[in-house]
Amino acid sequence: MKPAHVVLAVTVAVVWGVNFVVIDVGLRTLPPLLFTALRFTVAALPAVLFVGRPRVPPRWVLGVGLSTGALQFGLMFTGMHMGMPAGLTSLVIQIQVLFTAGFSAALTGERPTVRQWIGMAVALGGVVLVGVDYGQSSPVLAFLLVLAGAASWGLGNVLTRKAAPPDGFRFMVWISVVPPLPLLTASLLIEGAGADLEALRHMNLSALASLGYVAWFATLLGYGSWSALIRRYQATTVAPYALLVPVFGMTSAALFVGEPVTPLRAVAAALVVLGVAVATVTRRNARAVRGTATDRLTKVG
Repeated sequence: MKPAHVVLAVTVAVVWGVNFVVIDVGLRTLPPLLFTALRFTVAALPAVLFVGRPRVPPRWVLGVGLSTGALQFGLMFTGMHMGMPAGLTSLVIQIQVLFTAGFSAALTGERPTVRQWIGMAVALGGVVLVGVDYGQSSPVLAFLLVLAGAASWGLGNVLTRKAAPPDGFRFMVWISVVPPLPLLTASLLIEGAGADLEALRHMNLSALASLGYVAWFATLLGYGSWSALIRRYQATTVAPYALLVPVFGMTSAALFVGEPVTPLRAVAAALVVLGVAVATVTRRNARAVRGTATDRLTKVG
């Protein structure tokens, strides 16, 4: 990757990592399901009026919008609202790699390689450590909701792959149209109209800034930049930079909200990042990187 694109990939990882702390700030004012619905409403409007048709069948827009949009973030926001710390959430959500492999095997017949099985087992060990550490003093349900959010993300990944959208940014805008209605309905039934109206009346500057950040920076800018990198380079070249997300997530949570990084959590984070790296970084990609470096040295010489 060109240096400028490396900087862009790292910047996106920073934006996504800090996003978990920003979500935590927004949840102090907004109920989780209402917050998620507003996030996608702001992301979709007015962008959907200018990006053109999604250029994929409506069933894929609906399927990914419900799985990656409504379910993933609705569950994750609710888990964080119930007490799941921002930094740990940024780590646990990465276990979507395991669910992606599982759903891919079930729905497309693709089987993980031995290397991927090893990587997933290591990452799963890290998640188990997170569960043990977190469950000692906090509600396990919050942890399980975030884990369910990771599963929904995994399903959405497989559906996105089957949809094969030609324009990732346009697809993201269109799938953002799907979640608001079911999430608002769920919010009215679960959180209550009174709580929603009260939260909207008392939205302060920090809540508005949080909403703008998660909708425009994390969703549209982050995903749009990531899609541009994926279109330009092999996915295996770009994907490893996502491993920086929990690093920035846990660091920003420690710096801004005082979330402790215990030795057990540090070991768990190392296992998850290592496991995902083993499962996603292939030897073929490593050879390609070395070959590109050799070519550049030859040209310089």
